Amino acid sequence: MIAPGLILAAPCSGSGKTLATLGLLAHLTRRGVTVASAKVGPDYIDPAFHTAATGRHCLNLDAWAMRPDSVAGLVGQVSATADLVVCEGVMGLFDGAAVPEGEPCGSTADVAALTGWPVVLLIDGRGMTGSAAAVLLGFASLRPDIRIKGVIFNRVSGDKHKRMITEACHRACPGIDVLGFLPRLEELVVPSRHLGLVQACEHPDLAAFLAAAAQAVGEHIAVDRLMALAQPSPLTASPVLMVPPLGQHIAVAQDAAFAFAYPALLEGWRRAGAEISLFSPLADEAPQGDGVYLPGGYPELYAGQLAANDRFLEGLRAQATSGAVIFGECGGYMVLGHTLIDADGHAHAMAGLLGLETSFARRRLHLGYRQARLIAAGPLGAAGQGYRGHEFHYATIVAETGEPLFIATDAAHAPVGNAGLRASRVMGSFVHLIDRAL
Repeated sequence: MIAPGLILAAPCSGSGKTLATLGLLAHLTRRGVTVASAKVGPDYIDPAFHTAATGRHCLNLDAWAMRPDSVAGLVGQVSATADLVVCEGVMGLFDGAAVPEGEPCGSTADVAALTGWPVVLLIDGRGMTGSAAAVLLGFASLRPDIRIKGVIFNRVSGDKHKRMITEACHRACPGIDVLGFLPRLEELVVPSRHLGLVQACEHPDLAAFLAAAAQAVGEHIAVDRLMALAQPSPLTASPVLMVPPLGQHIAVAQDAAFAFAYPALLEGWRRAGAEISLFSPLADEAPQGDGVYLPGGYPELYAGQLAANDRFLEGLRAQATSGAVIFGECGGYMVLGHTLIDADGHAHAMAGLLGLETSFARRRLHLGYRQARLIAAGPLGAAGQGYRGHEFHYATIVAETGEPLFIATDAAHAPVGNAGLRASRVMGSFVHLIDRAL
């Protein structure tokens, strides 16, 4: 059975789509609906909240960073064991990277066009009545390959306000169902930090938050009518391998400092025959296996603790000496270096396996899609093998010496320069790898 799906999108960031999505997922789960979720774009934090709401892994879908076969495989995977798929968009519906004309920009609209899932638009209704209909009409008519079938208005108060918006939308867009109005819910705000929302595992009372969001959706949105809008995607296939496994037994760091690993990546390694074991650097656990993966996260918040965890650091060095493949991304890359300087300017000794020193005392945003090609053959493939991924961090590189891992460009094919380092079978970069390039 292929489950029907829909995409919850918005005109812009900050419209409340994450809250509405979490409330919908939690509400449906409490009703006994087997709901699976997806998230458009390179995001680790929102999917973890999805997982908390449904009890199922959330898969990322990316029309820029993923090959069409990869998107099709993930759509097939997320649709195979559910009654309904709810996909949360990214930014505004049509927003994405700056790319050459004719190329997908990674927008929610690109994923909607690929998957064929209809869109439910969430519009912030503050300060609008008739103008809300103009916003809806403009979004519904911009691209003929995107089907907006429903609309939800957020931060609306009062019956008169609701009635005026509803009447205007019915006149302008009679084929689009006005599904409901979420009131101002200022108490349902997720705390944020420099990379976005705090992680789900750090939320002070996540169960109560999800319960309140579920109740709000159940009270204010016509959920049965929303579910009826969903359609199966014609774009389904068997999953494909996106990044080759690092070994036969891969130790994956997983805790509050290393939480940014895509479920599709780990599941792909398992399908390829690799055994995955999890370990916690924060708990001073040492990795075991012929491959070690240090994903991104927030090691800068725990730098002192990590520097004092000798069992972890010595275990990592022992694995390198034994010839294990060790790969670090973003936060994991920083920990493979010599020194991590925290936001207060204190220097902490890390594993010292790569010639890298990074600092958060001098913060600078690095953000964007990356096309990365291997400079030399290694565990990730032959020289010239291309990958697509994403970079998002505030760390400043103080020193980076040694053999570079990738040569990189951005989404517009503009040169970014060398990215990352390698030393024998130890390697890392600030690029989160998503998929092999076309």
